[in-house]
Amino acid sequence: MPSERAVAAGPQEETASAWAPFRHAAFSVLWLAAVLSNVGTWMHDVAAGWLMTTLAPTPFMVALVQAATTLPVFLFALPAGTLADLVDRRRLLVVVMSILSLAATILWLLAALELVTPWLLLAFTFVFGAGAAFVAPAWQAIVPQLVPRAELQPAVALNSMGINVSRAIGPALAGFVIAAFGIAWPFLANAASFLAVIAALLWWRPPPRRPTALPAERFWSGLRAGLRYARASGPFRATLVRAGAFFLFASAYWALLPLIAREVLSGGAALYGTMLGAVGLGAVAGALLLPWMKRRLGADRLTAAGTGGTALALIVFAAVPLAEAAITASLLAGVSWIAVLSSLNVSAQLALPDWVRARGLSIFITVFFGAMTLGSLLWGQVASLASIPAALLAAAGGAVAAAAVTWRFRLHQGADLDLSPSAHWPQPVVGSEISPGGGPVMVTVEYSITSDARADFLTAMRTLEMARRRDGASTWHLLEDAARPGRFVEVFTEESWLVHLHHHERVTVTDRTLQDRINALHNGPMPPQVTHLVTPGPDSAPSVRP
Repeated sequence: MPSERAVAAGPQEETASAWAPFRHAAFSVLWLAAVLSNVGTWMHDVAAGWLMTTLAPTPFMVALVQAATTLPVFLFALPAGTLADLVDRRRLLVVVMSILSLAATILWLLAALELVTPWLLLAFTFVFGAGAAFVAPAWQAIVPQLVPRAELQPAVALNSMGINVSRAIGPALAGFVIAAFGIAWPFLANAASFLAVIAALLWWRPPPRRPTALPAERFWSGLRAGLRYARASGPFRATLVRAGAFFLFASAYWALLPLIAREVLSGGAALYGTMLGAVGLGAVAGALLLPWMKRRLGADRLTAAGTGGTALALIVFAAVPLAEAAITASLLAGVSWIAVLSSLNVSAQLALPDWVRARGLSIFITVFFGAMTLGSLLWGQVASLASIPAALLAAAGGAVAAAAVTWRFRLHQGADLDLSPSAHWPQPVVGSEISPGGGPVMVTVEYSITSDARADFLTAMRTLEMARRRDGASTWHLLEDAARPGRFVEVFTEESWLVHLHHHERVTVTDRTLQDRINALHNGPMPPQVTHLVTPGPDSAPSVRP
């Protein structure tokens, strides 16, 4: 079930044909399996939403279906992303999808026997959301393994295209199946669809992971490293702010769409499926138009246009109670959704180096689903207390206001960064063997700076602080010798010797350029003196120098 939330765009400009990834058998097989699985997922989502309108047809309970889908991803995405960086991703995907297939089969049986209650449906929905949390980061991380680096961008575009093709097919097919055979059968179709991806993953033979002589990160240390990177990366933080601002308000039509079809338009499952299919068709059209729109608007203006289109669709849903208008608005919502989501995905990916990619994207997913969960609860409650049109109009106004407030957080700030490893740090020389878990570790770097270089040095060091924190530093300070002005000592600490050794592997080409600029300001022997201080242990020296 690799959903749209599992798709991330690549960090480089598109240089290959849009169809080039299909030359690779692994990509083609997994792409087709993902399309089939997503058709099943959309059929499941339509059936679950419609079933809740029959079991408990209140705005709050219907919105809870969306919330139960998104809340577990908000809760589990970050641990799942950490796990995806530490274990065999293919095996993780096979295990999770096997569990989801079994759960969908059980739900089909319960629905066929008419034993499903509102809270039982929400519980199963929560299970599928938890599965999505573990699938999304791992699925994102395997995409670069399926095609050469030059074809990553078109591969991601094709993934997005496949997802939206399934969105166009799945809801309409669900409406037909529900009308012809009953509410239970889309759940069985979803169970079978997981098997397509499982079979494809078992067939695929991924390339070996990049070798390293270092032990793997510990789970909790790796999780902290992902959070530390997100805090210290300005381009990534800006993307998260823009994402939260959009998804909080765009969640309104996802949460309330079943009620728009049933209550506002007095329609049935077929109309609901048609509206969801229109969203998918709009997203496919938007994916085809994306290159043209990006060239003319750029990421920030394209995101603003997509937000405006979303707000307009919400207004039409609220103010024009006609099926034709709602279907047209659904098409607009689909175009707008893919325009914003693509821009945000690319921006997040541009800000992330490979070593933290799954964890960083899991943080992006956490913000995504956190905003969607909060929005679903908020707009469901507003619709219950006021009305469905009032909730939609409030969300439209909020989306426009949030876009204006967050405009200063620019997207694609990482476009000019080279985040590939530079490997220019020498391995530290130690007097005796140090346990990987030994620490904490304190690193000091001494600089001699003339008065005319002082301002440039301090400015550069503020940027270096963020680089140190992104790559492993828990604390960072720059101190000046009170007795010798111009003698500066940079001090940063890391939680263990293993974290420090991983730091050596994470320094990027952009970091090296910055460090070379700082070293050029150093008025003394080169390189600046570096000292490593390690918490004393029975088998380690208390101090080592390179």
